[in-house]
Amino acid sequence: MKSTAAAAGIAGTAATAAAAPKKAAKPTKEVIWTGGKKPEKPPLFSPVVVFGDLVFISGIGAHFPGDIKAHTEHVLQQVAERLKEAGSSMEKVLKVNVYLNDLKDYAGMNEVFLGKFGPEPGVRTTIAAAGGIPGNSLVEIDCIACR
Repeated sequence: MKSTAAAAGIAGTAATAAAAPKKAAKPTKEVIWTGGKKPEKPPLFSPVVVFGDLVFISGIGAHFPGDIKAHTEHVLQQVAERLKEAGSSMEKVLKVNVYLNDLKDYAGMNEVFLGKFGPEPGVRTTIAAAGGIPGNSLVEIDCIACR
């Protein structure tokens, strides 16, 4: 009787081990360069980093004359393009950070921003940068998405 019970226990353990999912490969960091080409000089930062199923888009600003609506539209278009290059989309964004040069532009930015991330947008933080935004952009946006 003991040997039958022991055999059943061993068989059950073997079946459980065979049914257990295989350990997933360890995620690695992948940098996606705009235009697919790494810069010749060492960069200060990477524009897009993928780690496992997460996509990190660095801050994007608009460096041309215009109002908050034109800047926001341009920045969101650039975010969408970089997400697509990384195998993601605006609908898969989990977290957005919006940096405004001036808080008075909050309503105008929101007017353009609304609906760009689908019917169920990710979480968002919006601040007015006390020292301004480099390159005289009125807005800078970064985000984290999944693939």
